[in-house]
Amino acid sequence: MIVRTPEELEGLRRVGALVAETTRRMREAVAPGVSTAELDLIAARTFHEYGALSGPMETYAFPGSTCISVNEEVVHGIPGGRRLREGDLVTLDVTPELDGWLADAAVTVPVGEVSDEARRLLDAADACLAAALGVARAGMALREIGRTVQETAAALGASPFEELCGHGIGRELHEDPTVPNVDVPTLRTPLEEGLVIAVEPMLTLGDPRLVERGDGWTIATADGALSVHVEHTIVVQDGAPIVLTA
Repeated sequence: MIVRTPEELEGLRRVGALVAETTRRMREAVAPGVSTAELDLIAARTFHEYGALSGPMETYAFPGSTCISVNEEVVHGIPGGRRLREGDLVTLDVTPELDGWLADAAVTVPVGEVSDEARRLLDAADACLAAALGVARAGMALREIGRTVQETAAALGASPFEELCGHGIGRELHEDPTVPNVDVPTLRTPLEEGLVIAVEPMLTLGDPRLVERGDGWTIATADGALSVHVEHTIVVQDGAPIVLTA
């Protein structure tokens, strides 16, 4: 969507703040022995407290309030009985709907002490997201976001997943435009001021091929390598974007 009024921006700010608060509460609970279902329950209770709904549940009948993915699971992991172990990487992907507005963010959190490889991957993801937000300015071609993610990742020895992209958001969970994490030279459309998009680098140090698990939701690395996923919802401006979910 394109933000055109202060009232629209305020609605997005409110749901973005809820994303940040929910993610904070979940992140504080991450520890060895905690189940992904227990983390999801924190989100469900927070949504209820604020009068919000789960975007994935409402839109796609997803079997969880949030998507929680562990290690080789890249996206759409279903919360359940899996208990976190020391050294795991767990991705918390939070998308509430509040008063008809949606915002989306993800963070990959280390569980206790993690390997040097995991730390390197986490650092690469943060660098990619920061670089992508740095080029998400009005007038820049849409392709610049993916090009920047791809080039930043390559410089750090990581690879994005070509099939997994960011997206527009606002009144619906997934809106136009699609925001690739690789360079697509044909995407020359300039970013418009007020455009609301979710920018979400997803990376691995291994082979970027993907597989879909038998549950019909979870997407994982084909080679079992670790993955990371970081995301913010932003409003494009003539200058640095507004990061709604910070």
